[in-house]
Amino acid sequence: MIRKSILALLLAASGVSAHAALTTGDIAFTSFNADEDGLSFVAFTTIAANTTIYFGDNEWTGAAFNTGESFSKWVSGTNDIAAGTVVRFAAYDVATPNASVGTLSRETVASSANWGISNSGETIYAYLGSSATAPTTFLAAITNGTFAAHGPLDNTGLTAGVNATTLPNSSDFYQYNGPRSGASSFAEYKTTVADIANWTGHNGSGNPDFALTVPDTTAFSVTAVPEPDKYAMFLAGLGLMGFIARRRSSR
Repeated sequence: MIRKSILALLLAASGVSAHAALTTGDIAFTSFNADEDGLSFVAFTTIAANTTIYFGDNEWTGAAFNTGESFSKWVSGTNDIAAGTVVRFAAYDVATPNASVGTLSRETVASSANWGISNSGETIYAYLGSSATAPTTFLAAITNGTFAAHGPLDNTGLTAGVNATTLPNSSDFYQYNGPRSGASSFAEYKTTVADIANWTGHNGSGNPDFALTVPDTTAFSVTAVPEPDKYAMFLAGLGLMGFIARRRSSR
């Protein structure tokens, strides 16, 4: 029993444990490209292996999704995805879309149509759910219109400017260009990514084409500072090991 307790303490101290399910704000969009029909997002916490996240651009009514647009499903893959990783979706609108990590596929339901991303009045939600049309936890959202008119946040737990990003109206390409290193925790980046002042792009005037534009997918990093509770558990484990060693030497 003592050996098992030591192992549990050391594993906990080293961070080797089951990862908690994602919750609101654990990911955030970092780019939006209506010309390429592409997106990217950053993970602010470890995404456990075989996690499924749905992405939908049907408008949320406050109780359900409406119809006429599309849903996609992203599966993280067989390995955990480290916090700070940026995942890019390219050619989101084709039958076999591409994801830089994991697998992205279409979710065809009776109402699915038009997988393309519009350069105006488009809102995209990222969420966990029992199916594409049955969300349980909204993670993030992004719009190039307004949430009031083009995809409400009612009953999603999301807040505009906190974990739901409002781009300038009719943006065809925008991306986060703020800091990606130097913070002491990934949570510190949430406010900088949410601040539209840290984004740059184009609002659609003049009709430039961004279909071949590749967004910045540089991973976010932190200056590691071990957490006090991890120190405490590690020291407790070492103390137990020392206690066992002393007992053995006294026999």
